[in-house]
Amino acid sequence: MANQIDWSKEIKPLIAKYKDKKHPLDYENLYQLVVMVVLSAQDSDKHINQVAIPLFEAYPDMASLARADAEGLFRYISGVRNFGNKTKWLMTLSQTIKEDKNIPLTMEGLTALPGIGRKSANVIMRESGKKAEGIIVDLHVVRVAPRLGIATGTDPKKIEQQLMNVIDEKDWGQAGMAISFLGREICRPTNPKCGDCVMNKVCEYYKALL
Repeated sequence: MANQIDWSKEIKPLIAKYKDKKHPLDYENLYQLVVMVVLSAQDSDKHINQVAIPLFEAYPDMASLARADAEGLFRYISGVRNFGNKTKWLMTLSQTIKEDKNIPLTMEGLTALPGIGRKSANVIMRESGKKAEGIIVDLHVVRVAPRLGIATGTDPKKIEQQLMNVIDEKDWGQAGMAISFLGREICRPTNPKCGDCVMNKVCEYYKALL
């Protein structure tokens, strides 16, 4: 089904709807974004936004974070899911980068850091306005892309590759986040608001309801 639809064309209204809309993580600079993206894995953006306020008061930049010890970090992030590993990742990451100006903004540079996979790297590059080297595939995209019929399966890496195969490269940076916002706002896990969806004329899930 997917190969019969010109997804590069059909996804344009969705991209236009959410173009350049800021990620739900409430960061103020690149350093904060990197730290929050690492913390948000398997946790909610809303929770990380709350945790971040006192954390960044204590550690306002990469240099201060690089001086942190595990006990100091635990005080701020012990309520975060998988905080033990995330503490190690943030300590290693900050000691590797040392200063905010050294934060890499390429897929290769970002994914070489602990706690940052392709999804996280794609988010950081998108929010930084860098040329996309992939497509954001978060939990919302994993759910919504197969619903639409633009991808199949549940493996984020395979879904990302399928999306990259059918969406124009110039739209990669916006497409994943647009699908994610659709999943957050319209295409909810239960009782999706299909009537309000700009993708309903090509959506397999919606067609099955008719």
